[in-house]
Amino acid sequence: MAGKHVLTLLTFALYLAVAGCNSEVSPESGAEEASSETTEPATGPDFTVKFETSKGDILIRVHPRWAPIGAAHFKMLVENGYYDGNRFYRVMPNFIIQWGINGDPAITRNFALRRLKDDPVATTNARGTITYATAGPNTRATDLFINLKTNAFLDSQGFSPFGEVIEGMSVIEAINAEYGEKPDQGRIKGDGDSYLESYFPRLDYIRKATIVP
Repeated sequence: MAGKHVLTLLTFALYLAVAGCNSEVSPESGAEEASSETTEPATGPDFTVKFETSKGDILIRVHPRWAPIGAAHFKMLVENGYYDGNRFYRVMPNFIIQWGINGDPAITRNFALRRLKDDPVATTNARGTITYATAGPNTRATDLFINLKTNAFLDSQGFSPFGEVIEGMSVIEAINAEYGEKPDQGRIKGDGDSYLESYFPRLDYIRKATIVP
């Protein structure tokens, strides 16, 4: 019974860790309030996004039928170069790897204040799936994570995968994890790459993200 109790507490702690890694920009005094983004749900065939990273290439297959709104927004962000240069600022081995804050604070503010309506969870958070981080219902924006193992307990919390890694999982697992959760998201949003380069110079990053045939 004690072992079951410990497992329950661990599962709850992991959920809080993901939920705490939100894609929300906390408005500063006088800053623009976050607004709900009206994104046309993606329709049509699956598509593939290539992430060229400092550790190697990753291919992600996006399935619009899994999460139509999230897939459409992700496609728009990639097409606008939002993820180019992003650091993998949060790496928790055997759990998740997270990114989604642009190195230019002005760009982050422009995109991260646009919140998406939630997609229903259509598939489980299996190893290799890609999902938006959130700060609660209808708060998806730019922050993403890839599941490093199957985290099915996230399904009931509304974390809706929209794609999966089809090549490069070994690259993902090789991404530098030495800083863990130390990088402060508020500082990244406020100071961008200057903060990360000063205090966490060995973070791996995305060189370029593109949609490929």
